[in-house]
Amino acid sequence: MRDAMARAPVGDEQSDSDPTTRALCDRVAALLGQEDGLFMPSGTMCNLVSILVQTRPGDEIIVDDQSHIYNTEAAGSAAIGGVSVAPLKTAAGIYSPEQFEAAIRPPARTAPRSALVSIEQTTSFSGGSVWDLADMRRIRDAAQARGLKAHIDGARLLNAVAATGIPAAEYARGFDSVWLDLSKGLGCPVGAVLCGSKEFVVEAWRWKYRLGGAMRQSGVIAAAGLYALDHHVAQLRVDNENLHLLHAAIADLPGLSFDPTAGQSNILCFSVAGLGVSAAEFAGACLAEDVRIRAIGSQIRVTTHLDVDRAGVLRAAEVIRAVAGAFAAKA
Repeated sequence: MRDAMARAPVGDEQSDSDPTTRALCDRVAALLGQEDGLFMPSGTMCNLVSILVQTRPGDEIIVDDQSHIYNTEAAGSAAIGGVSVAPLKTAAGIYSPEQFEAAIRPPARTAPRSALVSIEQTTSFSGGSVWDLADMRRIRDAAQARGLKAHIDGARLLNAVAATGIPAAEYARGFDSVWLDLSKGLGCPVGAVLCGSKEFVVEAWRWKYRLGGAMRQSGVIAAAGLYALDHHVAQLRVDNENLHLLHAAIADLPGLSFDPTAGQSNILCFSVAGLGVSAAEFAGACLAEDVRIRAIGSQIRVTTHLDVDRAGVLRAAEVIRAVAGAFAAKA
């Protein structure tokens, strides 16, 4: 990947004359079945720009209560766009079409206008759950019938593809905006590609400039994305399989609790409350044994990726079992 980056032909991205960046955008747009694409520094900017293009100040967007937009984007939609967020309560980051329709506000002078709905595929902080395609389409259709735009946060969309075999373009079909992260399972150092109609991308470019996201010889980093699409997509299935292996190895541990839908892709979340310790304490004990897991609130989050092989997964499971056993013995 680094060699491909060093050898990339480059130009000026701002005049759409960087050939490597243009090739990446065209390729991801085709992968997602969209008319055009735009290279972005981050997925957070993809979400923010999608909101800014498709809403106006005083509007409201509908998301799940564990979504990246709601929890870890520094309230960008409110701070920059003047847009409020309506989070839907979920168990695993997936809300029902009925929940969504009930959240659409009827027109009123005193209420914000429901303007956009976002689906996170796969879910992130709630454990890598995979949305059902039929439900995604029901939500998309209900949104558009009521005048809302429909957006996909596709940071890990290709992990859903690896889990189900459903092409990315089928998941994205008919949505107004969708993006793919390059720095997650695809293993790139930076970047994402935001896609939609040609008209959407024109307006997205305007916001990219405003937010300071426009670059010059961006082909140096876009080349990593092209390399990843050529060489790393098959790895996503391995990442999912490694996560399933880890889940099976620790699912029987007393004191650990898992959502019934846990372990569908490459993320696993679980609670250690039954051991009488905090998630931070549990993660710290694992890190002392050179196994890095993440404490998010009261949950532990484990993610597999291309730098974690089967042997590493088995060792991680061994450490998690040992740490859980040590804490259980003290309880």
